[in-house]
Amino acid sequence: MSFSELGLIPEILQAVTDAGYTEPTPIQRQAIPVVLAGHDIMGGAQTGTGKTAGFTLPLLNRLARHASTSASPARHPVRALILAPTRELAMQVFESVKMYSKHLPLRSVCIYGGVDMNPQIQELRRGIEIVVATPGRLLDHVQQKTIALGQVEMLVLDEADRMLDMGFIPDIRRILSLLPANRQSLLFSATFSDEIKKLADQMLKNPQLVEVARRNMVSETITHIVHPVSSGLKRNLLAHIVRHEDETNQVLVFVDTKFACSRLAHFLERHGISADSIHGDKSQQARTETLENFKSGKVRVLVATDVAARGLDIEDLPSVINFELPHTAEDYVHRIGRTGRAGKKGKAVSLVSSEERHRLADIQKLIKLEIRQEIIAGYDPEPDFFDGDASKRRRSPSPSAAGRADDRPAPDRKKRNERETSREARERAPQRARQASHVASDGFDFNKPYEQKASPAASAEPATSSDVPSQKAPRPIAFLLGGLGRKK
Repeated sequence: MSFSELGLIPEILQAVTDAGYTEPTPIQRQAIPVVLAGHDIMGGAQTGTGKTAGFTLPLLNRLARHASTSASPARHPVRALILAPTRELAMQVFESVKMYSKHLPLRSVCIYGGVDMNPQIQELRRGIEIVVATPGRLLDHVQQKTIALGQVEMLVLDEADRMLDMGFIPDIRRILSLLPANRQSLLFSATFSDEIKKLADQMLKNPQLVEVARRNMVSETITHIVHPVSSGLKRNLLAHIVRHEDETNQVLVFVDTKFACSRLAHFLERHGISADSIHGDKSQQARTETLENFKSGKVRVLVATDVAARGLDIEDLPSVINFELPHTAEDYVHRIGRTGRAGKKGKAVSLVSSEERHRLADIQKLIKLEIRQEIIAGYDPEPDFFDGDASKRRRSPSPSAAGRADDRPAPDRKKRNERETSREARERAPQRARQASHVASDGFDFNKPYEQKASPAASAEPATSSDVPSQKAPRPIAFLLGGLGRKK
């Protein structure tokens, strides 16, 4: 299937061709016709699936009827609002909007925090049809009455799961209250938690469900490796791994905190490895410059926190290293989604100390994969790392064999084959049937009102008066102090 078969106008098709794309991805094949038909969408898609173009192209197509060359701001009200959780992701979406609208007289702007508001205000005053924004900065403009949302026709909420993780859901609900009820809404999320389902129920009307991959599934092109190591040896092991990689390979390293982020980048620099860090305490200009240096190859290792790296789109990134495992297993999926994109091979390396073993167990349970463990000589883990599981004590098998998918036990290969067969069957199913679906893989129907699950505690019988002591029992007094001692 080509883009020309999806019903897009010539101006947008030309922009797609200029960008070098010829065939739509699965999410684009499913989402674009549904959006063009005017339906709301609940989209389940991981990063790297092409979902940005999946909503950007049909959005521009539907707004093309409003395109005007008039200089009057009144002819350019805000008609589309795209919300993203981070500045980096907002900028990335904005670049897509600009690229695909280059042949249309539609105006767009990207507004986010951490920079001066005045240039954004000036852009909004001249008239803007498409606004890409982070929730906090958008509400700043609402409060200052520098933006009017009364004519918004389309709303896109990208990476709703990350919005939830970052505490933006109350802001999202406030923004929803400011928008016209008669609008088209698109919600995209990598996971469908109960909170996301409640938000979808509030935001969407009779949505079509579009899912291209099972939730929390990782790309099969990614090789996973765990290096058990003592916490005090992690920095040296990281430097060792980077030095033994191809010198042209870039590496994205994840840590938990902003403080650790800067310290680790300085450590690598002191050991002759070009590195830089990206985290929330850096100014937007500094973050943008760091990212550009990494993309251009001036910086080989980029150390990042989860929030700062969310939405980073780095072409052909060969490997991701978890210097510290994330606190939530879902974040592991997001982290390693930076590599192995668009069917390309990638490698996910994790340095795991004994106190992180429970995190590793949660990750393996979530992705339904037992990750191969390999001890690198000279970088041993703590003595208690394998307590209760001595069978996993392995020392440095050949690097070429480490973590290969074919090295999994036979039952795992069987399950993988079953998944592949199931996936092929789904892909052969009629597209119309997929588009008409409203039921997610966990059985939730997005066309039915969300119902809160009954908690076990709520169903328990209430305590009777006999279950609660009416008075605290008197404390016995020792015999030597004049009491009678403890009763026998």
